[in-house]
Amino acid sequence: MTQTIRPAPVRKTLTVAASPQKAFAVFTAGLDKWWPRNATIGAAALKTAVMEEKPGGRWYGVDVNGAEDEWGEVLDWDPPARVLLAWRIGADWKYHADLLTEVEARFTDLGDGRTQVDFEHRLLENIGEQAQALRDQLNGGWVGILDNFAAVASGQAPT
Repeated sequence: MTQTIRPAPVRKTLTVAASPQKAFAVFTAGLDKWWPRNATIGAAALKTAVMEEKPGGRWYGVDVNGAEDEWGEVLDWDPPARVLLAWRIGADWKYHADLLTEVEARFTDLGDGRTQVDFEHRLLENIGEQAQALRDQLNGGWVGILDNFAAVASGQAPT
């Protein structure tokens, strides 16, 4: 009998110099301003990152040739408190319509124009045998991506 490996979710907490409304807007509508151009699953370079602002909306990349590369969809939309996204990218860095992991961002007002952002990428066990290896990659990868978000939300240029 084989034991199912349940990797821990990837969790990050950061503080941005912005109201929850602005932080939420930058995370969602402003995705293209902070999403790294090298974080793509497409065959060509990423030109634009898009998040449709509604439950059921898609989030995806558009490459320099105009091809759309699906990443998942918006599962829950509760501005400015929370957004929940389906991430349907497997350990092979390809889109799989039948795979579901979740990316959640929660925005909490700290006062003084600052917001705490609690980020979680979970259900990684749904990836299968490669779940722990992918979790290790995502744990490091999300750091740089979220640093870009924090910079833009705080009115700075992404790194």
